[in-house]
Amino acid sequence: MGTSGASRTVEEAAGARPRRTLNTLLWAGLIPLVATGAGFLAQYPYGMLWVGVIIVLGTAAAAAIVAGGVWNRAGAATLASFGTLALALFAGPNLYETYVKQLGERVDALVADTGERTNAKGTKLAVCRVVDTSGEIQDLSEQQNCHGQFTPKQHVILFKDPLGGLDPWVEAGDDRSLDGVGPGITGGLFAVTGSAMFYAGQRRRSDRDMAAKLRRKYGPPRLSEG
Repeated sequence: MGTSGASRTVEEAAGARPRRTLNTLLWAGLIPLVATGAGFLAQYPYGMLWVGVIIVLGTAAAAAIVAGGVWNRAGAATLASFGTLALALFAGPNLYETYVKQLGERVDALVADTGERTNAKGTKLAVCRVVDTSGEIQDLSEQQNCHGQFTPKQHVILFKDPLGGLDPWVEAGDDRSLDGVGPGITGGLFAVTGSAMFYAGQRRRSDRDMAAKLRRKYGPPRLSEG
C-alpha cells in the first residue's frame, strides 16, 4: 500500500509539471504584453494617458501579487514589478514613433511658430505650431518630437496616423529610419520582465515550503510561558 501511494504521488507530481509550465508561460507573456500595450495606449489623446497609467499600475501590482504573494519569490516579484513600470515607460513612446513613421502618411508642413508652455508641475516644455498643405493647424509637443529644434517658417514633414487616433510625428526631413537604442531598451525590459515572472513561476514555493524554510532557519515554534 505504501508503494502504491508513493507511485500515485510521483504520477501527480509529473502531471503537475506541464500545468505549472503552462501557467508560468501565461503569466510570463501576459505581464510584459499588457505593460507594452498600456504604454502605447497612454500615447493617445483624450485622457488615454490616465487609462494607460491605471492599467500599468494594476499590471505591476498583479506581477507583485502573483510572483511574490502566490509563488513566494520576493526578489523576482520586485524585479518584475519595476520591470513592468519601466517597460511601459519606454515601450509607449517607441511604439508610437515606430508606428507613425513606418505606417503613417507623409505630409509636408511649415512651422508657423515655436515656443514653450509650462505644465502643472512648473516644467517648461517646447511646443511647435505647424500648418500642413491642407491648411490644418496643429500644436505639437515634445511627445511628437518637438524639442525646440525647429525654427519658424522651416519646412518639416509630418507622419500622420492612418487611423487618425494619434497626433502626428514631426521630422525635419523625410526620414523614416529609427534609432535602435529605444527599441533595444524596450526589448531588453520586455525580456527581463518576462524572465523574472518565468523564474518565479518555475521556482515557486508553497506556503508549506516557506514554513519549512523558517523552521530550518529559526527552529520550531516555542510555546509562550504563561
